[in-house]
Amino acid sequence: MTAKIYRPAKTAMQSGKAKTNLWVLEFDAEKPRTIDPIMGYTSSGDMYQQVKLTFETCEEAVAYAQRNGIEYRVIEPKESTRKRVAYPDNFRFNRMQPWTH
Repeated sequence: MTAKIYRPAKTAMQSGKAKTNLWVLEFDAEKPRTIDPIMGYTSSGDMYQQVKLTFETCEEAVAYAQRNGIEYRVIEPKESTRKRVAYPDNFRFNRMQPWTH
C-alpha cells in the first residue's frame, strides 16, 4: 500500500486559494479499474482509492504514514512565478507598456 502526500493547487474555477493550505494523503491504485461490459461503468475493487486524508502540515501527514506503516512519497508544491498585479496598475503614469485601446 503506497500513498502520495501533496498540497493541492488551486483549480481553474476558483479565484481564491481555498483548500490549498492543507496537505492531502491519497492512496495509489493497487488494482486497475475495470469496465462493466453491459453498462459501461468504470469500477474498481480497491476501496483505498476513495480515501483522502487531510492534514494541517506535511509533517503530520508523514507521521501518520510512518505510524501506520504506509509507504509514501512527498510531492513538494510548486510556487507560482506569476507577478501579482492589481487593476489600478493598468492606469499608472509610469506604466512600462503603452496604453492602447
